[in-house]
Amino acid sequence: MWNRADLKAKAKSILKGNYWPAFLVSFLILITGGSHNRGEFQSSSGSSGGGAILNIDFEIFFLFALGVVVLILLRLFIGYFLEVGGRKYFIELTEGKSNLGYLGYVFKQGSYMNVFKAMFMRTIYLILWTLLLIIPGIIKYYAYRLVPYLLAENPELGPKRAIQLSQDMMKDEKLKVFVLDISFIGWFILGALFLGIGVLFVQPYYDATNAELYIKLREKALENNLTTAEELRLSS
Repeated sequence: MWNRADLKAKAKSILKGNYWPAFLVSFLILITGGSHNRGEFQSSSGSSGGGAILNIDFEIFFLFALGVVVLILLRLFIGYFLEVGGRKYFIELTEGKSNLGYLGYVFKQGSYMNVFKAMFMRTIYLILWTLLLIIPGIIKYYAYRLVPYLLAENPELGPKRAIQLSQDMMKDEKLKVFVLDISFIGWFILGALFLGIGVLFVQPYYDATNAELYIKLREKALENNLTTAEELRLSS
């Protein structure tokens, strides 16, 4: 069993003396699309002639489309691996080990393609569920939430196995984790008041808490024989 207060208290404890390395890891995960980040596109047009407005709108649309493509490519070819490496960093941080070298963990393990396949499959599943209906998409988001953590433990874990194991570990936990997320809203709103920059400083706290959550769910999974220490490479 776990509760929000204990997870948050432990997260605050491990961040003492390790905050700035954790901040860097959280920032990299955030800007490459691996966390609760969102972008907004806003445009306005003046009162000039219709042709000029059309031309400006086309240029804005082109820049927007180009930006979207760049963000997608960034997420696919950099973000996936930084997220998995970042989750590895925070998992190790739960034991007081702060090593930024874990950001390149996937490349060192030679598991680039397997991690890509697993994370890409997760993305496709989430998109399809969300296109079906918003609520199922949200439910599946929580069901697949542990995939990058599982890959951080074992980068060679098969894509289907990583997704299925995440679902098994999140069974009966999704609502509690949703409430855990809601409990951070006040922090993120407070951070947003400082021109949005304050959100960046809350992110390490959030990421550290989620790593603590994963450790608790991992312990439960091992006790219930959903996985083994060998599968998660805990014995190495």
